[in-house]
Amino acid sequence: MSELRILIAGIGNIFLGDDAFGVEVIQRLARIPLPAYVKVVDYGIRGLDLAYALMDGYDLTILVDAVGKGGEPGTLYVIEPELGETSGGAPAMDAHSMNPVVVLGMVKAMGGLPKRVLVVGCEPESLGDELEGRMGLSATVVAALDGAVSLVKGLILKAAAEREVSRVA
Repeated sequence: MSELRILIAGIGNIFLGDDAFGVEVIQRLARIPLPAYVKVVDYGIRGLDLAYALMDGYDLTILVDAVGKGGEPGTLYVIEPELGETSGGAPAMDAHSMNPVVVLGMVKAMGGLPKRVLVVGCEPESLGDELEGRMGLSATVVAALDGAVSLVKGLILKAAAEREVSRVA
């Protein structure tokens, strides 16, 4: 069995307020020691780069992004998307934003399928004005950053423990 490989991918547009949540979490994760098998990358709005990275055989990919599910702003979520349900067609990419579902559909269209994907999301408070955007996170989302970092670290530890159990079994 090969060594565990985990990709932590930050997603978000820094010009759209709380959409920069994933970028901010990645910046914090990049400043702390993590196991050598963990790769931390800020993909921002570079969907094509993320799609190719997802083709690289990671055991676990954790996407960190702002996720609107209708909860209270600052609420953290862990979501495991059904990878088989993503579109297999040629999804349209937008050069100014990134939609993880579109990226997963692109990976499937290119003949790939990530082993396991989790999304660590935060309910945004504001994405700014549609025409002008807004720089900077809301205070509510800033308050959720440390919790998100802890959540990601916990998911890394859980994946490593599960891997160890499967080796013994």
